Amino acid sequence: MNQDLVRKVTSNPKYHELVSKRSRFGWTLAILMLIIYYGFILLIAYAPKFLATPISAAGVTTIGIPIGVGVILSAFVLTGIYVARANSEFDRLNNEIKKEVL
Repeated sequence: MNQDLVRKVTSNPKYHELVSKRSRFGWTLAILMLIIYYGFILLIAYAPKFLATPISAAGVTTIGIPIGVGVILSAFVLTGIYVARANSEFDRLNNEIKKEVL
């Protein structure tokens, strides 16, 4: 890759803004997902009777099933949130950097 082009991109203030925003947002969502996942694991470890409680008196489905499904769905939702922001704000910044540098 052309070192002059690399220097132009890395010296652009919008590049630093993009890297900062993308990193901060990615880490925020990753930490949120870890809290959700490990919170569920801690529930399994320390409150198994709560998770084994049936939802209804006549049913066999326990509270743990919808909570587990919620953990899985939260991963999809957080991924969708990241993709939506990446396709709007991050792509816009990327295009602005390309226009200024090239």
